[in-house]
Amino acid sequence: MRFKPLPLIALAFIVAASLAGGFLLRPIRTTASDKDAQADLFGFFEESLHDVEENYAGKPDMERLSKASIQGMLHQLDPHSSFFTKAEFDDLQTEQSSRFFGVGVTIKKLNGRVYIASTIPGGPAYRAGLRYGDAIAALDSQNTEDWNGDQVMQRVRGAKGDPVEIKVERPGLSHPITVRVIRDEVKLPTVRNAFMIGQTGVGYISLTGFSAKTDDELAEAIARLKPEGLRQLILDLRGNPGGLLDQAIKVAQRFLSSGMRILEVRGRDELSSNRVYEVPSNNEPEQMPLVILIDKRTASASEVVAGALQDHDRALIIGETSFGKGLVQGVYKLWGGTGLTLTTARYYTPSGRSIQRDYSNVSFYDYYQNRDDALHNVAAAGGAFHTDLGLNVYGGGGITPKVEIKAPESGRVQSKLYSAIFDFVRQLVNGQIAGAHEYRITEMQRRAKLTTEEIDRYPVTEKLLSAFRQYIAENTRFGVSDEKLNANQDYARLWLRREILTAAYGAEAGEQTYLVEDALVRKAVEKLPEARQLAENARHSRGEQ
Repeated sequence: MRFKPLPLIALAFIVAASLAGGFLLRPIRTTASDKDAQADLFGFFEESLHDVEENYAGKPDMERLSKASIQGMLHQLDPHSSFFTKAEFDDLQTEQSSRFFGVGVTIKKLNGRVYIASTIPGGPAYRAGLRYGDAIAALDSQNTEDWNGDQVMQRVRGAKGDPVEIKVERPGLSHPITVRVIRDEVKLPTVRNAFMIGQTGVGYISLTGFSAKTDDELAEAIARLKPEGLRQLILDLRGNPGGLLDQAIKVAQRFLSSGMRILEVRGRDELSSNRVYEVPSNNEPEQMPLVILIDKRTASASEVVAGALQDHDRALIIGETSFGKGLVQGVYKLWGGTGLTLTTARYYTPSGRSIQRDYSNVSFYDYYQNRDDALHNVAAAGGAFHTDLGLNVYGGGGITPKVEIKAPESGRVQSKLYSAIFDFVRQLVNGQIAGAHEYRITEMQRRAKLTTEEIDRYPVTEKLLSAFRQYIAENTRFGVSDEKLNANQDYARLWLRREILTAAYGAEAGEQTYLVEDALVRKAVEKLPEARQLAENARHSRGEQ
């Protein structure tokens, strides 16, 4: 049978020819030799797919082959140009819009099952009675035993008003519960947590990405904390993969004075692509001392913010060297709802440095996964630049923190221990642990900020720790010995408390109890006077009041 091109395969031909001749989906001028080269490429690709279809031992999935061919071609350009199927492109646009339609749950896969980790208060799942620790057994009568988290999330999302039938298993009940949930709009904020740390005047705000409303969310969080005494701020960008560049620019300019440079974007065509972004009229920038937390997963737009504030000595950077993504992608919508992100420019921080890591002669896997050796050579790779005060900063491989603190490695033991903790807590809050019925939680009561009394209502006592010790001894599948538990007792206490408070008061409240004990947050509080002095010195050097 002669190969008949599918829509995605036809797209592969078009993308291949377009990239061979110039910018994708833009009118280009081609010479006769260009057209000959494109024809040869088209013919080679078609002939190769035909041979695969005719001779491969199995049954080839031509759609997957076509996607892989496009993706492989784009990855020859750089690690960040990517092709998206319609479903993937829809997800990308959803993330950028800060909202989606679904049931309002966060999930996690542990011990071979997919569980509900939390529900959004007032959301469809919450109203239907679903809660922390419920194991998802089926969706619309389809068994989910072998599904991963992404498969479950794709299935619970959908059009507003459409129903989804969810079957869950809950400790203490002999039969599964089946509920019919009507999908509705679910907000996807990038400011997930904002609270005051004790009575110190220190506020904490975390940004998990940069979507269409990030700057508005940050402004709202700051405005909410100021009446509570906010005078100093910790901005947590750890794990922030980036997002919309315009939002990163708005966040940076919130802390900078008029006329200060945020970044420069340089494209292939200097006349039409290059652009310098500076702070417009900003008569009242936020002047409070600022510490920014970063790690090796801090990337792209979040590095724009950290780099701009570091170069102007506006913030003290603490943590690990960031990912090192200094490439800017344009987003292109293609046929059939598919999409493409294509690198169209590089960006440079105010001091003139590019923080993009070298990706030549590096495999795609190593670029994303094995980065430690490269991060150790940041200064040598990119050279030194200077902040407003003349302090050295470096390009060529991410944002290097002023105060370097590596995140503790979890390791296999703590990973196994967490699996046991989650399973124990889901039994505990459903009243299934003997002698601990005071921890039973029938309904989550959301709290944006916990009081001491609310935290003390669920203490991690020696009695509870003994019950957990007995639980893992009886459930040897977790592979956690008594010796390993003793060596990680502080970890166990911290995560037992976080999971119990998550079940009782919501994910944000549970995370707060963890963050106030976090080594980087504690170091940030300690270093805030240095951040204040740094910013004041920079203002004086520029003649500002």
